Amino acid sequence: MNKVVELTDNELIQSFQGGNTRAFDALIDRYQEKIFNTILFMVKDSYLAEDLIQEIFIKIIDNLKQRKYAEEGKFLPWALRIAHNFCVDHFRKVKRTPVIKTSDDQDIFEVIKHTDHSADYKMTRAQTHKNIQELVDLLPEEQREIIVLRHYANLSFKEIATLTNCSINTALGRMRYGLINLRKMMNERGMTM
Repeated sequence: MNKVVELTDNELIQSFQGGNTRAFDALIDRYQEKIFNTILFMVKDSYLAEDLIQEIFIKIIDNLKQRKYAEEGKFLPWALRIAHNFCVDHFRKVKRTPVIKTSDDQDIFEVIKHTDHSADYKMTRAQTHKNIQELVDLLPEEQREIIVLRHYANLSFKEIATLTNCSINTALGRMRYGLINLRKMMNERGMTM
């Protein structure tokens, strides 16, 4: 099965459940970066995120083998829910919350889409991303989570509502207030986009 990469998520899952481990590898290759970045956003520590993602993949494998994945759903939101719950459980176990800090190489929003690769452009873009990351980190957790899932993971509000166990209206409200708070902080700091 050399064309495993061309299969849909559900076809890959069925193939994996039928014993084809390459199908799971293709599925993970498809979504590993988004899952890792979501974990990294939650835990704010790349080493911890690397440890947790291995355990999360094991949990995903176990759930797939036990056929706990519903085909009518989408794999990425389902996997992100597992990752989210796993991270929450991790912090409950260690009885601490993640440290609020930013990483210069983390890209939460794709703020500027531009093809110019000059040194000035790269410096300006890196500073813009850093400023936005710092502002997003200052938002209340519920608003921050919705903004990241919407703008970074490109999830629909229905998927976000399911993932965060809230109604679509609540997710929309958190998004609205998060954006209002971001604009307010940007204005206070004299930032323009």
